[in-house]
Amino acid sequence: MKRIRQAAIGVASLLMSYSASAQVEVSVSVDTTKPGPKIERAVYGQFAEHLGRGIYEGIWVGKDSSIPNVKGYRKDVVEALRKIKVPVIRWPGGCFADDYDWRDGIGPAAQRPERMNKFWGGVPETNAFGTHEFMDFTELIGADAYVAANMGSGTPREMARWLEYMTADGTSTLAKERRANGREKPWKVKYLGVGNESWGCGGEMRPEFAGDLSRQFGSYARLHGGSAFRVASGGSADDFNWTDVMMERAGKYFDAISLHYYTIPLDWGTKGQATGFPKEEWGITLRNAQALDGMLVRHEAIMDKHDPEKRVALSVDEWGTWYDQEPGSTPGFLYQQNSLRDAMVAALTLNIFHRHTERVKMANIAQMVNVLQAMILTDKERMLLTPTYHLFDLYVPFQGAIPFPAKVNSPRYIEGDVDIPMVDASAAKDANGKMWLSLVNLDPNKAVRITTDFTGKAKGRMLTAAKIDSHNTFDKPDTVKPVAYSGRTVGGKLVFDLPAKAIAVVEIN
Repeated sequence: MKRIRQAAIGVASLLMSYSASAQVEVSVSVDTTKPGPKIERAVYGQFAEHLGRGIYEGIWVGKDSSIPNVKGYRKDVVEALRKIKVPVIRWPGGCFADDYDWRDGIGPAAQRPERMNKFWGGVPETNAFGTHEFMDFTELIGADAYVAANMGSGTPREMARWLEYMTADGTSTLAKERRANGREKPWKVKYLGVGNESWGCGGEMRPEFAGDLSRQFGSYARLHGGSAFRVASGGSADDFNWTDVMMERAGKYFDAISLHYYTIPLDWGTKGQATGFPKEEWGITLRNAQALDGMLVRHEAIMDKHDPEKRVALSVDEWGTWYDQEPGSTPGFLYQQNSLRDAMVAALTLNIFHRHTERVKMANIAQMVNVLQAMILTDKERMLLTPTYHLFDLYVPFQGAIPFPAKVNSPRYIEGDVDIPMVDASAAKDANGKMWLSLVNLDPNKAVRITTDFTGKAKGRMLTAAKIDSHNTFDKPDTVKPVAYSGRTVGGKLVFDLPAKAIAVVEIN
């Protein structure tokens, strides 16, 4: 409690100092006459790969662990994920999926084979966390399963039999085997990924070959696994040709194609640090996050050419920030800190998805625990919630809501070569008829006064901090966390005074 009070006092002092400084004038208008397609809950999906400490210690500690657990799952992690209403989890990869044999992860744990995790550090993979552990975990936290099948080194038969093992209800040998391994009822596999990054770690394929192979796998996915929503392996970032070829060759066999986009401040060789970065990299990172919007426009235009009825969805099933991993951490584990900047990237990205609901029906941030832009970090028995977790918590009301166009009249934030709008916004109405508004001030130095065309009252929460790289540590886990926030009425309009580098989500009555 002492830490929480200190954090609240610190943020209150920040707000007082900001309110005393000059504010930039911004206006936001929301057109409530033009509702868009629903923001699917799956857009707030998560990703859990067998990578570093994402699964082992992050989610699974085993029933005999001294760390408090629920049937082997970390109790603190389970409770935290339930709170943000995780809708779907993608597993077991990633690159790991295309070297995964599902049979390694079933049966008595003591009899499961140990393999080498070839993609991520060359460390032993005990297979203690397999199909039963994952599927039961999704049920435990109330999420749907997004299972990634091995197209890179596997066969359609192996994929089909895995689906049958999980979903068959009857007297088939695979259904009996599942029951013998402890699961009487079949599971529901709502989403099925066929391949992962087939252009890279998933087989180094050319799009034409990947398209034809996807057709073969997709046809067998239809025959087994019932009504699973099938996702083909799509392109990366601005690889528009991959989308074109995949849609032309295999689009009719799938319900969606994927897209992967990582926000990197510098380049793939030297990505930049997660904390302690120069102010220039704040703006570069946010600009690169916003670039996804234009890429989605172009990918969707290509999909429209092949699918004017918009039957095939776009699943951005890997997205988030990627920095150089933390000094001293295990090579290949992709462990990085998570600062206020990451919460900003998440807010901008989710707002972009809200503007593309005609096609974007699912997205999965990479990754859930201890890897890349994680919700949660753990250190043995200790756990902390990151600024990105708190951002997802703020945005829970947007799950399943109906979005409306938000027009922002904003000055620019200019820093070096960066020239981007200072303020971003998103508005939507939830199933109970409540209107929600998110406001993001990207400028790290200037407060803004935002005048809206709403009337009434508005209350919610805000996320901000003292520094651009403010982050939570195991010794100070509450440095960055939400505080109460509200608007006020000026001249009959709702007005919001928003500090520099701040994100607010409010309910408007």
